Amino acid sequence: MDSDGFVAGFDYPMFVVTTVDPGTGSPAGCLVGFTTQTSIEPFRFLVCLSRQNQTYRTAEAATVLAVHVLGQDEDQRELAALFGSETGDEVDKFARCSWQPGPEGVPLLSGAQRHLVGRILERVTLGDHSGFLLEPVEVAIRTEAAPLTFRSLPDMDPGHSAG
Repeated sequence: MDSDGFVAGFDYPMFVVTTVDPGTGSPAGCLVGFTTQTSIEPFRFLVCLSRQNQTYRTAEAATVLAVHVLGQDEDQRELAALFGSETGDEVDKFARCSWQPGPEGVPLLSGAQRHLVGRILERVTLGDHSGFLLEPVEVAIRTEAAPLTFRSLPDMDPGHSAG
């Protein structure tokens, strides 16, 4: 069965998802390609995190996630590379970028074009990823420019494998 062939050529938008451990205040974040709006009214958004990475482990205890839309210019690609090719198990990504605390302390990336902070309503196991269903608590839009997509990413090796 050629499942990879089915999705060949798709060009998904890419997001940086951040969260914070409510017990320690430690931030975590990663580049994410598996997301989707799941409902119009009420608005719901699903974010899927690989269970191999630190962001997933932090999100398991978290109450909110922030979903950041990046643009296609060079500084946005560098931000994507930071969150996509480094692992929080080894590197403090937040020491390498500009951010400020948002609702419930969740890190908000200063360079992002827009973000959605969502309260986690449900967690669902989905293969090698887990889905986090979000209810928006804050939305900010600096620009509606086209988002960074999978095909426009810089070449990078992921911080962790998916499975």
